[in-house]
Amino acid sequence: MLANQYLPVLIMFLVAGAVVASMVNAGRIFGPRNRTETKLEPFECGNVSSGSAWGRFSVRFYLTAILFIIFDVEVVFMYPWALVFRDLGWFGMSTMGIFISILALGLVYEWRKGALEWE
Repeated sequence: MLANQYLPVLIMFLVAGAVVASMVNAGRIFGPRNRTETKLEPFECGNVSSGSAWGRFSVRFYLTAILFIIFDVEVVFMYPWALVFRDLGWFGMSTMGIFISILALGLVYEWRKGALEWE
């Protein structure tokens, strides 16, 4: 009985795997193979490569990325709240107000510490 419920899921995974494998192999079989020096160079965002691939990034780059991820993940929590906003009443409004206030205080703290400055 339980196997019958999961059989369509198993079939879907097998079909998806077959499609992925056929696409990858079709690219290998039918794709062009003319490798030139220009095509073998690393390419990033339209900029010509300069320097070693092992160059160091500034700590500010990582700090900005971490701050973006933190605030991005926190904003995701606002979507479920918005869906049930009317059902929660004033309790839901006050808890979200506290949540947004904490986020705002964190942003002000980071701003004052200079974490958002890019020099």
